[in-house]
Amino acid sequence: MRYLRPVIVLPALMLVAAEGKIRIDLGTIVLYALIGLVVGLVARFLVPGRDPMGFFGTLLIGVVGAILGGWLAGEVFPETAGVDWLASILVAIVLVLLIRSFSGGVRRTY
Repeated sequence: MRYLRPVIVLPALMLVAAEGKIRIDLGTIVLYALIGLVVGLVARFLVPGRDPMGFFGTLLIGVVGAILGGWLAGEVFPETAGVDWLASILVAIVLVLLIRSFSGGVRRTY
């Protein structure tokens, strides 16, 4: 399961690139990483309890949530000013809950 998580982002980025709507360069990747980090942190903050993921898990959840949430908001609403952020956070919350349900609890040994 640990190695499957990064694979989820690749098809989403390929779908965005295939549409031709976004030119993917280094600036775009950094921007998506920053937005994803904010979305992931807000989602983890809004869901109470401990999560079995660290920094990169939060970043990955946020990026996937931002891509899927932004796409869903664009499909539903003609103008997405502000709605895309809410949709991104909601999708990230759902992803946090899914990861929590599949992880079977926090297992950290130090």
